[in-house]
Amino acid sequence: MTARHAAEILFTARRALALTGAGVSAESGIPTFRGEGGLWKQYDPVKVASIEYFMADPSAYWTVSKERGRVALAARPNPGHHALAALEAGGRLAAVVTQNTDGLHQESGSRNVIEIHGSSRTVQCLDCASREPRADVQARLHEEMPPRCKVCGGTYLKPTVVLFGEPMPQAAITKAFALAREADVLLVVGSSLVVYPAADIPLVALRSGARMIVINAEPTPYDELAEVVIQGRSGEVLPEIVDLIGG
Repeated sequence: MTARHAAEILFTARRALALTGAGVSAESGIPTFRGEGGLWKQYDPVKVASIEYFMADPSAYWTVSKERGRVALAARPNPGHHALAALEAGGRLAAVVTQNTDGLHQESGSRNVIEIHGSSRTVQCLDCASREPRADVQARLHEEMPPRCKVCGGTYLKPTVVLFGEPMPQAAITKAFALAREADVLLVVGSSLVVYPAADIPLVALRSGARMIVINAEPTPYDELAEVVIQGRSGEVLPEIVDLIGG
């Protein structure tokens, strides 16, 4: 399958929807979770990123995030992010549903972004509910571990992401599935499609009659259901598709 075929499908789309995963941001220097060299190959996800362990010892999360958070905050959108923003600006894409929490879609110019796993750019105190930018908390990690709330002094400062054991943000999930039912094309980019409920979005879109394009570095469980499957780097494939549509 070629980028040209994908471009032809997107060119005729009336309401295309993108579903993105960690692979999109990998080219910005943010490690994936499950791929080669992924974070869960280095750390136990239950101990590092579960609400149960976080409540027992917030410093375990923040010790890992001392380095990972710095890398994520320094990351900038790559050509793949910019290509998706261009598709939206050109009226080819209705929205981006993302499993990522890094905010790079918004930074690249995408306007309609649904973050089904929350955002790592904001931190909330679980004691007093006050919020502050992640960058501000990150800057304090070399002085205090775990970081303390600047309002109440509490030590339960948690990024507004969904940790294992927490409920998904219902409003975002409801909107994501509504968009999937309305989509005539689903563009899956950089997602392994093994994490639920995100992995159900392709099935919902397909049952509603959508055509599916998958762009990912590795095979996914739904490749055989897609009309186009391109194994490659989204930062290379997506700009090519945008150029073909523009041409």
